[in-house]
Amino acid sequence: MTLIKSISGIRGTIGGRTGDTLNPLDIVKFTTAYATFIKNEKPLHSSLKIVVGRDGRISGPMVRDVVCGTLVGMGYEVIDIGLATTPTTELAVRWHQADGGIIITASHNPTQWNALKLLNSEGEFLTAADGAEVLRIAEAEDFDYAPVERLGRVVTDDTMNQRHVDSVLNLRLADVEAIRRRHFRVCADTINSVGGIILPQLFQALGCDYEMLNGECNGHFAHNPEPLEKNLAGIMDRMRQGGFDLGIVVDPDVDRLAFICEDGRMFGEEYTLVSVADYVLSKLSVESLGFSDVSSAAAEKPLNTQHLALNTVSNLSSTRALRDVTERHGGHYAAAAVGEVNVTTKMKEVGAIIGGEGNGGVIYPESHYGRDALVGIVLFLSSLAQKGCTATELRRTFPDYQIAKNRIDLTPDTDVDAILVRVKEMFAGDPEATVNDIDGVKIDFPTRWVHLRKSNTEPIIRVYSEAQTIEEADQLGKRLMQVVYDMQK
Repeated sequence: MTLIKSISGIRGTIGGRTGDTLNPLDIVKFTTAYATFIKNEKPLHSSLKIVVGRDGRISGPMVRDVVCGTLVGMGYEVIDIGLATTPTTELAVRWHQADGGIIITASHNPTQWNALKLLNSEGEFLTAADGAEVLRIAEAEDFDYAPVERLGRVVTDDTMNQRHVDSVLNLRLADVEAIRRRHFRVCADTINSVGGIILPQLFQALGCDYEMLNGECNGHFAHNPEPLEKNLAGIMDRMRQGGFDLGIVVDPDVDRLAFICEDGRMFGEEYTLVSVADYVLSKLSVESLGFSDVSSAAAEKPLNTQHLALNTVSNLSSTRALRDVTERHGGHYAAAAVGEVNVTTKMKEVGAIIGGEGNGGVIYPESHYGRDALVGIVLFLSSLAQKGCTATELRRTFPDYQIAKNRIDLTPDTDVDAILVRVKEMFAGDPEATVNDIDGVKIDFPTRWVHLRKSNTEPIIRVYSEAQTIEEADQLGKRLMQVVYDMQK
C-alpha cells in the first residue's frame, strides 16, 4: 500500500518495506516538516508547544513515541493527552494555547492503518495552502533540529477527556436536565477505541443507563470501523431485542456519529446532522429572533449569535434534507466542497450556526470548528427529551430522501477532467438542471441530484445520487456512470 500524502497529513498501513507504508522514517520526516512549518510561523526563539493525542489503534503507542521524540528533538514542549478523540485533541490545542496539534488516527480506516492529522493553533485542520507548505518542506528535507541545550520535553495531561465532556454539557442548547428526567437507556458500539473511554463518562453525566458493545479500548476492531449499516449487524441485532431507547455508533476517533432507532433500524447516517440542525434551528427561531414561545431550560441560556445566522452548510455529497429543514426554519443553506476544512471555511464565510457532513459529522461553532460526536449525542438527546418522542417518530418528521453511492474504477490513462467537462456539457441546456463545479460536477434537479468527483485517495470517481426512492437515485447515478464508461472505450 502506497503512503498517502495530502494537505491534511499522511496515512498508510503499518509494517512492510520502506517507502511502501507508514513507517518510523516517514513519521519522523513529516513530523519534522510540520514542526518546521509551525516554527517558521513563530517569532525567533519563542516558546513552542504542540498537543498530541491518539486513538486506540494497536500501532498508536509506537507512532506516539516517534512523534513525541521528534518534536522534543525540534525543541518543542509536547502536551501528550494520551488516548483521546479527535475533537478532544482539537479542543485541547485551544485550552493549552498551543501552536498546533497532531492527532494520531486513521479515522474510519481498518486497524492496520494509522495517520498523522495536523492542526493549527485554533485546533482546526490546516488550510490547503498550509498543508501544501508542509508537504514542500517534507520533500526538501531541509531540517534544523534543536541543540542539546534547547531540546524540548514531554508533559502529560490526562484531564482533557473530562474537560471535553464538561464543555459539551455546558453548551447553551444542551438540555441536560431534560435528558436526565427522560432517563434514556442507550446501547453504544465504540469499536474498541477511544469512544469506549469517553462515552461512558458522558452517559454517566447525563444520567443514562447504558450498555457498551466493543467498549474495550484495545485497538482490535470487532468489525469494519466505518459506521455504515452494512458494518453494524451486531448492535442492530442487540437493539431489536428491545429495552433501549437509542443505539449510538462512533468511529475509532469519535468524530463521526450514527444513530439506531429503538426497533433496530438505522436512523440514517445522513440524518445525524439533519436532526441536530433541526433542533438547533428550532431553538434559535424561538430564542434569538424575537419569537415569544420560549420553553425548556435551554431558554435560560440563549446562544450568542452576534456573528452567526440561521445558516447551515454541508458538503455537495450530503442529503438535500438539510437544505429543506433549514429553509423550513427561515434560514439559508450553502454547499461546500467535500472535506471538513472546506465545510468549516464555508461555515465561517456565511456565518453558519451549524454544519457538517452527511457521514455523521456534526460541526457546532459554539463548541469548536470540528466534527464532534459528543456534541451530536447531547443535542440529539436534548431534542428527543424535549419532544418526548422516540427516534423513529423523530425520523418521520424529516423529508425522506435516499442516497445511492457508486464508484467508477479508473484506468491509468483516464482523463477525468475531460469526463467532467463532458458531463457539464450534457446538462448545459437543461432548464431543470443546475450545475455546480466547485468539486467535480454536481447536477441538481427539482427532486433529485447526482454528484461526480474524483477521489483524493483512490483511482476512482465517486458517484453519489439522491432521490425520493433508492431505485430512482441508483438509476440516475448509473446513467452518468454509463457516460464515463463510454468515454473510456
